[in-house]
Amino acid sequence: MPRLVLRAARGNNAFIVAIPELTRRNAERLLEAFCERRVPPHVRDKVRMSFATRGNSVTLVEHRPVFMRPDTWTDIGIAQFRFDATSTRWKLYCADRNGRWHRYTRKRPAADIAALLREVDRDPTCIFWG
Repeated sequence: MPRLVLRAARGNNAFIVAIPELTRRNAERLLEAFCERRVPPHVRDKVRMSFATRGNSVTLVEHRPVFMRPDTWTDIGIAQFRFDATSTRWKLYCADRNGRWHRYTRKRPAADIAALLREVDRDPTCIFWG
């Protein structure tokens, strides 16, 4: 059985373990499909979705033009998925009004990011989409 070797990057006096390649690619595939489905083509001049990967986290971002300045876009963090290498599970986080991330406790950590992505899409508490 092959051993899983995780790469570590030092940051903020703690080790952040990078997401394993296969897990990261699967998450990116699911998030790309989610972003494509969430925003219909006819409104993409008004709203866009994307995601960014950094260390062990993947952040889902909404982009909108600034009011009265349509050539300037602003980014809003919608949800963050953090991979825990010890448990090999994803944890879901939501942003407060100041852009700080807090653990979303209504959904347990999941081995498959798709389960957490469904929770964001469903948004039963209106914490992600308002």
